[in-house]
Amino acid sequence: MALFEPAIFIHYLLSFDYFAAAINTLWISLASLLLGLTVGLLLAVCYDAKVAPLRAIVLSYLWLFRGTPVLLQIVFAFNVLPSFGVVLPGYVCAVLALGLNEGAYMAEIIRAGIRGIGVGQREAARSLGLDEWRIMRLVVLPQAIRIVVPAIGNQFISMLKLSALVSVIGVRELLLIADQAASSNFRYFEALTAAGIYYLVLTTLFMAVQSRIERALRHDRGGARPGAVTGSLPGAMS
Repeated sequence: MALFEPAIFIHYLLSFDYFAAAINTLWISLASLLLGLTVGLLLAVCYDAKVAPLRAIVLSYLWLFRGTPVLLQIVFAFNVLPSFGVVLPGYVCAVLALGLNEGAYMAEIIRAGIRGIGVGQREAARSLGLDEWRIMRLVVLPQAIRIVVPAIGNQFISMLKLSALVSVIGVRELLLIADQAASSNFRYFEALTAAGIYYLVLTTLFMAVQSRIERALRHDRGGARPGAVTGSLPGAMS
């Protein structure tokens, strides 16, 4: 038996099952990223509010979701939540677990972006009579989002790859389809290579989109390049 059969590889690559699985992988990643952005933004704003109970909640959230494996969180959502009467489809469990996990990392990225905005801008906004909520919404967040775009793009690419973990709960994404296809004839080389090609296409397309967004932001800012954010919430990493 030949090590690699091009005909089998092409069959997998052009099959509807692989294409549908790639679409599922994409929308799971996008939905998880959107949930993660929403959760991360709320956590970052709550931490910046300098209210002790809110800060404690944020740090507890980071401790929990960064301190446990995302695979455990996926399995927990699928297998444990029904014990509490919460029965969700596999796709919803996948998005919920990935999104909540992503929220912990997005919180630190957005928080670092908020810290990157000069104190003088807040003081100028206060001198104009703006309250703290309007300062955050109208002055700080629009500039912070510009700064964190590269980091958010990197997180999405990581999310695309992490989505392979949801195959353990039976969600029909690329890795599960490849494994099922290969189990019938044991042609894992061709099946997994075809899945890898789809992952590379998805990540390459998004990297191109991210590059265009960053160029547009540089143009809007008169050529200034948004800085990549790698900071974290105080106390979250130590």
